[in-house]
Amino acid sequence: MDKHNNHKLILAGLYVLAVILLGIFGYMLLEGFTFINALYMTVITVSTVGFKEAQPLDDAGKLFTVFLIFASLGILAYFFTALANNLFQSHMRFFYSGLNKKKGIRKMENHTIVVGYGRNGKQVVDELINFGSRMVVIDEDHEVVISNIGSPIQFIEGNATEDEVLLKGNIKTAVSLITTLPNDADNLFVVLTARSLNPDLKIISRASSESSEKKLRMAGVDSVVMPERVGGAHMATLVAKPDIVEFLEHMTIHGGDTQLMEIMCSELQPELLNKPLRELGIRHISGANIIGFKTASGELIINPTADTRLIPNSKLFVLATKEQLAQMSKLLKGKSGSAAD
Repeated sequence: MDKHNNHKLILAGLYVLAVILLGIFGYMLLEGFTFINALYMTVITVSTVGFKEAQPLDDAGKLFTVFLIFASLGILAYFFTALANNLFQSHMRFFYSGLNKKKGIRKMENHTIVVGYGRNGKQVVDELINFGSRMVVIDEDHEVVISNIGSPIQFIEGNATEDEVLLKGNIKTAVSLITTLPNDADNLFVVLTARSLNPDLKIISRASSESSEKKLRMAGVDSVVMPERVGGAHMATLVAKPDIVEFLEHMTIHGGDTQLMEIMCSELQPELLNKPLRELGIRHISGANIIGFKTASGELIINPTADTRLIPNSKLFVLATKEQLAQMSKLLKGKSGSAAD
């Protein structure tokens, strides 16, 4: 439908251009007008404004003017009809797009709310897209929201420190919130508002100073990220231990050949729970390596032993290729192996 309307509008524009060119060459040939006089005469004739002729017309010129008026009336009517239809369709698409997005937001649950679509916010959104996460982006900038109206991502215009704005993003059914605003005070207010609306929400906030980090944690933030600290540490490591950085960059958490993934033990088959890693034979069968384990209480264990048991609500950190992860998935969904891990 869009291509059809655009085609009609382009065709109507070409018709108008053809009438103007016909008028210019007609007056130049029949009346000997200069190009400027012919253009002027054509425009006032086609637009029917009724200004004085550039110079007196003979009978042939008058008959040509009558023909040009009748020809242009139909073509201009066709052009303005196509233009109006195109504008109407554009407004309807805009309206229904916004309506459908509002319906989508109302139905959304287990999603992430990203507050702020600046430099850090865009990076967050890009990474979440790579993970296939569902999200809602909240930003105060009207231009940002309008420029992303056709995006598959849900955008909401407003101040995230206000309850109504967060409620529009279905914060009560969200699982996490990431606030990336450049001002620490704004992030603090967003955190306080979000935590009051959803006490179980996982909240991650940006901070620019250590004092702000402490206040954010007191307000209920689960994790605080300081971009300047992370960037500085990365640059220092590039100088001191460049090969380690190269190794870590090769070992990606999405895409690439080798991936670092986390697996919730609650997602495993019930018969696998409370068994030691030794009995699963994950490395022997799939080739994947379990490099970390997080207990239900939140304790992190690096390079867990084969005696580590898969207790409920714990989590595995696995390093493997895509093929190894696929084999591991089959293993964890079926019966456990008997080879040593």
